[in-house]
Amino acid sequence: MLENALKDCGALRFGEFTLASGEKSDYYVDIKKASTRPDVLSVIADEMAEVLDSGPRPDRVAGVVLGSIPLATALSLRTGIPLLMVRKERKGHGTGSTVEGDLGEGMRVLVVEDVITSAGSVISAVKQLREHGAVVDTVLTVIDREAGGREALAAEGLRLEALLTASRLLQK
Repeated sequence: MLENALKDCGALRFGEFTLASGEKSDYYVDIKKASTRPDVLSVIADEMAEVLDSGPRPDRVAGVVLGSIPLATALSLRTGIPLLMVRKERKGHGTGSTVEGDLGEGMRVLVVEDVITSAGSVISAVKQLREHGAVVDTVLTVIDREAGGREALAAEGLRLEALLTASRLLQK
């Protein structure tokens, strides 16, 4: 279902792309495009909620600004679990916090990501959450590009749950 939704909305594209990790790729999965479509975002939220049903319920769902915020928000709405937003950099105004939302010491936080390649940005977000007292042990992503991200997360004591792998999405 999710594979078809991503393909039908044009989120899977072929060509020459530079990924956030700096790596080159002949395909790109534009989850931001998919998440702007209510029908596709609903499918993603439903599938993420199903993953949550199979394990311990987190106290908070966190998304990293900007790409995973719609995903985390949709999951929060679907499950009733409060939302956190993690900034990549401290803002120069307001509270200056890198984590927005109510987070208490020892709360279990599920981090949501759109696509995992090397996992560098999500590892940075997890470190920020942990600095704020969160307990983070799982990252839930829409796509695992199977490019070392799972191993990088494991080295940080994190388990990766993926709705889809790149190899499955790319099957004809």
